[in-house]
Amino acid sequence: MLLYQIGLTLLPGVGDVLGKKLVAYCGGVEAVFRQKKSALEKIPGIGEKLVTAILSQNVLSRAEEEISFIEKNHITTLFYLEKKYPGRLKNCIDGPIMLYYKGNAEFNTQKVISIVGTRKATEYGREMCDKIVKGLREHGVLVVSGLAYGIDTCVHRASLEQKLKTVAVLGHGLDRLYPYLNTSLSEKILDQGGLITEFMSKTKPDRENFPRRNRIIAGLADATLVVEAAKSGGALITAEIANSYNRDVFSVPGRIGDSWSEGCNFLIKTNKAHLIQSAQDIAYIMGWQKSNEIKPKIQRELFLELTPDEERIADVLRMEDMMGIDDICLKTNLPTSKVSATLLNLEFQGLVRVLPGKVYKLEM
Repeated sequence: MLLYQIGLTLLPGVGDVLGKKLVAYCGGVEAVFRQKKSALEKIPGIGEKLVTAILSQNVLSRAEEEISFIEKNHITTLFYLEKKYPGRLKNCIDGPIMLYYKGNAEFNTQKVISIVGTRKATEYGREMCDKIVKGLREHGVLVVSGLAYGIDTCVHRASLEQKLKTVAVLGHGLDRLYPYLNTSLSEKILDQGGLITEFMSKTKPDRENFPRRNRIIAGLADATLVVEAAKSGGALITAEIANSYNRDVFSVPGRIGDSWSEGCNFLIKTNKAHLIQSAQDIAYIMGWQKSNEIKPKIQRELFLELTPDEERIADVLRMEDMMGIDDICLKTNLPTSKVSATLLNLEFQGLVRVLPGKVYKLEM
């Protein structure tokens, strides 16, 4: 099966959206390569060049080569239809078909945050980064970043110091490391998190790969924090993508006129990010209260008038016996912070019960 999963990503002109469409139409990834020409030609968006490539199956020889590399280097593959694939990323329409991973992080843990920023971090940016990551320690979050110079490097180092799991999303294959000066850091990350990429071995760290990998950084997390950023660049791209995924975005404000804070201030000014000054601000907005801070009411309140958001979430929960927060966000089209806060209110009122694994059940 892995042969065909990798082969699918090698087909010319097949991106993540079209690849998933092919699998859906054919009834499985292996079935894509077993289809007759007449059946393939009936699939919308499939041209003659792609039909020829599928029928020739030339891509499978490169897939076999990649499998040898994977086995030799003990790499874990994550196909989008598999249970172990990151659930948050699965909800993104352009989430990668295949991911390659080394490490020991749990992507489907309760709390995940991505932290990004400029490669030219100032002392202020580094101080805020250290302060916020330190404050996140008590919430046991998984921290995601991109291993670039500047803020990304600061994020990973601070996470390691605070004993938080941290994952670096790469813009190249797992047969190399870029930037090279972060080789030692990456080795430590492997012991306390991991390295993940959608790119096969022999893929160089070309410039166009990094904006592409930013959607993974945004998609893996409940929220994205921009610590320090200019008005254009990768951090702002990641924030825009996170907003398009209906995820929460946070931004650390900077001084007016500071070029490396223009992007952060712009996000706040245009209501594309919450202004935050500490990890406590993030925890409050996300509803990441510690268990001893939550005192749910045992008996439900009768004859309650629910708010529109509460009604919306209750209606979704009525359709399913139990649901995770990501599925609730997807079905209600509400941001994670709104859903989290509303579920907490419903839990206080005795109308919703939270089960192990952060799964919610309606008690009405």
